[in-house]
Amino acid sequence: MDAEIPDEWDCPRCGLPGGQDEKNPPAAPRTEPYKTHLAYVKERRSDADGEAILAEALERLRQRREI
Repeated sequence: MDAEIPDEWDCPRCGLPGGQDEKNPPAAPRTEPYKTHLAYVKERRSDADGEAILAEALERLRQRREI
């Protein structure tokens, strides 16, 4: 009885946010599309960076084979 009613909460049926004002409901959350690990890497590195990293890694592997 003494609990404070929150301004917003998640609807137990649909999962969208709910509120006390029926005429002005809270906005639905914006969902981001799923991104793969490669998509995140491509956001941080250019193709030239990727080529340089690949060349460096291949060179290290080739040096290991010679030992």
